[in-house]
Order: sequence, then structure tokens, then C-alpha cells
Amino acid sequence: MLLYYIRHGDPVYEPDSLTPLGRRQAEALAKRLCLHGIDKIFVSTSERAKQTAAPTAEMTKLTPVELEWMQESHAYADLSDYDENGKRYWMEFLPRYRELFNSADIRARGMAWTEAPAFKDTRVPSGIARIRDETDGFLAALGYVHDRENCRFNVVAPNNERVAVFAHEGFGKAFLSTVLDIPYPLYVLHFGMNHSGMSVIEFRNENGICYPEMLQSSGDGHLYREGLPTRHCNRVNI
Repeated sequence: MLLYYIRHGDPVYEPDSLTPLGRRQAEALAKRLCLHGIDKIFVSTSERAKQTAAPTAEMTKLTPVELEWMQESHAYADLSDYDENGKRYWMEFLPRYRELFNSADIRARGMAWTEAPAFKDTRVPSGIARIRDETDGFLAALGYVHDRENCRFNVVAPNNERVAVFAHEGFGKAFLSTVLDIPYPLYVLHFGMNHSGMSVIEFRNENGICYPEMLQSSGDGHLYREGLPTRHCNRVNI
């Protein structure tokens, strides 16, 4: 199985939608995904995610399945905090959390990082647990059961399907860190996700066992092919 995790295109957050550039990115994505075909489409309930998925759904004649648990607002409520001026941000962008995430204590705890005292009175442990459980349930329904203790998956229904998920960056980092058994603090420090970026994870069956392998992280080849800007999150040319 190939899992395509796709961040929505260039957004307008209020009201929730895509910019004209975002719509062109979505169209470029559809052309890329249709090269080899898609079997299933899943999408967050946000408008920007649904608008990003729409051209692919139209071209493939597939009906996207909406998943409320992938809605970014839920992850944001659990994984954000306020800066010194009272403005709210994702924790990964706040200097005090970046230092904490990179600390020797957090690194040493591995996947049990939410048990650190710093998170005792926060929503972080329950938020991460929710995303992990929902992610595991989602993949089990696709035929791959997470063996967290051994950091791998048991293949209960091997298949060659190509599955596309259209969602968000903030949620996506928690989702992908679960899939790849990488502690979330390390993932958010070292992996970015561009508008319409496509990450590709292969679930290869090895005698009933699977170690998901990321073949591509936030790829933007579809943008280059269509002559669209490859500027990462409207911040830096890449």
C-alpha cells in the first residue's frame, strides 16, 4: 500500500478556503496523483482541505470520505500555547518549547515523551494519545495493525492500494510521527510541510510485518511541473 499524505494548498484561514494559487496547486496535485491512479480519498472536514482534494476527486470519480478527527482545530487546541504577549501559536514555534523538545530528557524518553513533568497539567498527553489512537484505527481499517511496542505494523490484509489523505501540517506532523514511530518533538523540529506538499509512505509487506518507509517528504514536483512557485510556505525559495 502507498499512503499519500497531502497538506492543503495555499490557504486563507478566515474564511477557511484556498487562495487562487492554492486552487492551482490543487489542480497540479490532481494531475500528479492521476498518473498512477488513486483507490481511496480521505479528507479533513476543513474547507481548505476539501477544496484541495476536489480536483483529484473530480478526475478520479472517487467520493472523498470526510474525517472529523483530522480537522486541524482539534490538534491545535491540544498542541498550542501562548507566547509572552498572549498570542497563541503551535508549541513547535515557541522558543521555550523548541528548547524543551530538543532537551536530553525529552529525547531520552522516546515515544513516552508526554510523561515528562512539563506536560503534566497540559492537554498534550491526551491530545497526542487521541491522534495516535485514531491514526492506528484508520490504518487498521486499511489492513495494517500498529504494534507500538515493536515499532512496526502487522499486515492483516495486504493490498496494493493507493490511498490519498488531504489534511493539514499541524495535525499531519502528529499523524506522520505516529505512523513512522518517531517521537513527535523530534518530528516537528526537523520536518516541514509545504502548501500542497505530498509525503509518500510505503507499507511493504515483509512476511506479515511492515516497517513504513517514507519515500518522499512533502514533495512539490507537481508545482515544478506546472510552473508554479516552489516557495516553501511563502517564506523561502526551494
